[in-house]
Amino acid sequence: MRFLWPVLLRTATEGPSSYWRIGCGVASKGSAQFGSASLFCCKPAMITSAEGGDSDSRTAGMPLRNRLCPQSHLSSLQSSSTSTTTTTTTSPTQIGDAFAPKKVLVLTKFSRLEFEKRRHKEFKEDELIRNLEARGSDYQSLLHHHNIHTKNRDLVVNTLRNAGLETRLVDRFDYTDANVEWADVIFTTGGDGTFLMAASKVKSRDKPVIGINSDPSRSIGYLCLPGKYTEAFPAALQKLLAGSFRWLWRQRIRVSVQGEHAYDPPIELHDQQLQYPEYRFIDCINEEHKPATPNAPPEGAESSENPPIASPIRILPIKSLNEVFVGESLSSRVSYYEISIDGSPRTKVKSSGVTICTGTGSTSWSFNINKVTPQCVQRLLEIVQQETGQDVGVRDSTLVQNITSKFNDSLIFDPSQARMAYTIRDPVFFGTHFSSKPRGFAKRIEIRSRMFDACLVIDGSLSFVFNDGATAVLEILEQDALKTVAIED
Repeated sequence: MRFLWPVLLRTATEGPSSYWRIGCGVASKGSAQFGSASLFCCKPAMITSAEGGDSDSRTAGMPLRNRLCPQSHLSSLQSSSTSTTTTTTTSPTQIGDAFAPKKVLVLTKFSRLEFEKRRHKEFKEDELIRNLEARGSDYQSLLHHHNIHTKNRDLVVNTLRNAGLETRLVDRFDYTDANVEWADVIFTTGGDGTFLMAASKVKSRDKPVIGINSDPSRSIGYLCLPGKYTEAFPAALQKLLAGSFRWLWRQRIRVSVQGEHAYDPPIELHDQQLQYPEYRFIDCINEEHKPATPNAPPEGAESSENPPIASPIRILPIKSLNEVFVGESLSSRVSYYEISIDGSPRTKVKSSGVTICTGTGSTSWSFNINKVTPQCVQRLLEIVQQETGQDVGVRDSTLVQNITSKFNDSLIFDPSQARMAYTIRDPVFFGTHFSSKPRGFAKRIEIRSRMFDACLVIDGSLSFVFNDGATAVLEILEQDALKTVAIED
């Protein structure tokens, strides 16, 4: 069993649904429900809350570009695509395909109150209240938001059933491949974390995932339908059944790994497991993972006493909707690897790791790594003014803010575009023949590890061993896109 030592970061937004996140500061949404927070390994940067607070000091009150891309923002992104836009073989938005499911799976989150009751099954209600108060939590607030969540969850389920649709309600423990295969469409009741978990098990391009934010008073739910449909879900379903919507395809990253540990079980950390290390690997223990076996020689082929053993190649079962991180598990260690961008020669790099994101993820962690601040822009203008002797508007706050916003907005790209944005974080040095920039776009990236306690983390939820000699290929394929909707108002 391999233990991966995380780095615990700062607290999430105040509130009953908040949790701690660990590791390398990703702005991607965490888990499907409370009790399934995400794993990050390496450089500290930020933290998010589960379904509830869903913000941090760097994103609270910031413009939309700092956060996950909401459906209401997609149209503006698509209409204002820059010259770097990549044309895809399928239109990112289509009208006409009917929405006529017969079997619906509803994945719901655990509220904070449900989590606490599961965690302290031995407590009576008064004992649970005292325990929560001793930890600075307000039981009445937890109960209030639990009631909001359950009311809206039940509205979704009852509306679907009243419409004559066969409906199953499951939580994360019952969100199995069999249930996903059974369903024609998957609805989520929670927030962006719940949506991400639902997407993680959807392999078919033709199976839609539709998110309902069950508590808009706690989080916006950028991947969900607009918050107004939470309490008006019957109207949302009516629009879907009437065809008053657009299909959207969010691209995802496919990851293939090769090496000694290609079939090792991943580490999946949940909030419960952060507090109880003895439970940390319980989900992985119950999973089946293929042994690393060599390919059999063809029939009739000559064999030697010591035939070469082929390294196994594995396409990971989880596709990334937000981003992939590759780097050392401890933030204090330099990550050492070789990287090839779109077929370029592999170059040795030392850095704080590398992140590769989709258009969906371009508004979260990748954005926060690369964004500039007005202070930075103003300082650059001061240097330009000193060097040129020209007044470039250093004291013009409007100009400084416009430049800041224009640069930061350029970091975001359409979730339907079949390309990835990569960022080499804090590069220490590049090889003499490095021909790519520390930040850019690609359709295919290959990374070979030169590290000894490294990880490859998908959407902050699953961490795979990625040690010396292991190779990963990341690419965008049209058939891997996730199907979802935007309702026409």
